[in-house]
Amino acid sequence: MTSRIPRDSRLRLVRPRPLAAAPRAMNQRPSRRPAPRPPEGTPAPAELARMARSRLAGAARVARWADAALGPGRDSATADGKATLSGATAERAADELGLTPAQVRADWDTARLAGLVEVHGDSARPGWRLRAWDRDDSAVLRGWVALFDAWSLAHPEPEGHEPAAVAEVVSAMPQALSFLQLSAGPVPVEQLLDLLEQRVTELRTARCEIPYGPQPEPVAEPEPTDAPLAPLLDWALRALASVGALTYGDGQATLTPLGSWAVWVKLEQICVAAQSPAGNIEQGAEDMLRGCAQLRPNAARAEYRAWLAARPVGSAVTELLGAARGEDALLRGLAFEALRVVGAPAEPDVHAVLDEPTLRPYALMWLAEHDGADPEDAHEVLTREEATWLWVDTAAAVADHGEAPLLVRHLESAVQPTVPMLLDEVRAVGHPRTVQVLVALAAAHPDPALAKAVRRAAFQVHTGGS
Repeated sequence: MTSRIPRDSRLRLVRPRPLAAAPRAMNQRPSRRPAPRPPEGTPAPAELARMARSRLAGAARVARWADAALGPGRDSATADGKATLSGATAERAADELGLTPAQVRADWDTARLAGLVEVHGDSARPGWRLRAWDRDDSAVLRGWVALFDAWSLAHPEPEGHEPAAVAEVVSAMPQALSFLQLSAGPVPVEQLLDLLEQRVTELRTARCEIPYGPQPEPVAEPEPTDAPLAPLLDWALRALASVGALTYGDGQATLTPLGSWAVWVKLEQICVAAQSPAGNIEQGAEDMLRGCAQLRPNAARAEYRAWLAARPVGSAVTELLGAARGEDALLRGLAFEALRVVGAPAEPDVHAVLDEPTLRPYALMWLAEHDGADPEDAHEVLTREEATWLWVDTAAAVADHGEAPLLVRHLESAVQPTVPMLLDEVRAVGHPRTVQVLVALAAAHPDPALAKAVRRAAFQVHTGGS
């Protein structure tokens, strides 16, 4: 027989678990794709990282100089609101490093493209890759791949060419790089030019549209698409050579080991995207997250990776944060799980939402984990009020999508040691779903006395009483 005398029920303090780890779909096993292996003859990661460090040594040197010589809070490093080195700073760096100002500027631009320097608004600061440069091979390789992705920015494009023609060549070069990778040796430039012309023709054909209805007379315009592509191919190959992706000379081009490995990585990303485990790759962020809600954590992460591989990082992060701002608390938690897969590129956007009360607790925990905190302890960065708000938000997700026993067990993750203290602080925190959460908890809890106290609290919140 259960006593109806109200009592001060103790809450067992446990570390909160991510909602995505809740036991659901127990009979669903994640699909396992064997880890792909790079082509035979590819150097080991440590050797590739050594090559990347050598290629980016100048950029790392200038980034370290800026970190040590300028320090935080200085405003003399950049002058144009785009974190481009000011003339005075470039001259100072050149004197101290024994370089010319032009070399300093070139190395600074490379450091920005490789993520050794990160641009935040109108200022720049050392990137996380610079901090990990000497100890983390994966950070070095990611930095070089970022530079490889930005090859078209690393070398000035030739003058006198229409922007549309330049864009077509940039879009067509991945196929040429794939051909170079498959050839595993020198390829004549004439052969690459034939391939480039075919690919550009395909792009133009795919863009062709037949309008309906009456149309105005076409205005005669110069056709940039008729311009010869040989000069633009020469520019592209020189730009790729400048970042260390290939060697170019004597009428032929050859991928370097770093370039061959990077092309293989890109092809693998396309394969991962094409093999989206749960078929959500074509969905927007909100629908993708809903599709992942019933997946086990490992399977969900595989789905996030596939979804992210199919779209630019910037727009993907924007979509995920947009989904997190919605009314569904479950999607809020899952969106930040997906942002953990994004990693460092999401940091500026996550910082930017700290002023949004709905997202602040999630953002604080994400940033703590990104800075090296143990995921089990990341909640310690929250204030008592923020932890209570997060408790209510997670309870709303459980109430909407979980089962009653899971909601009851959620009591154990509260930071308050007693139920009365929890209810007092839940009422004070002002979460918009407080009433619904308390009503659902009262209906689910097997202890009549506790359920009665929770119902009373829900009524007080609803009526504005105390």
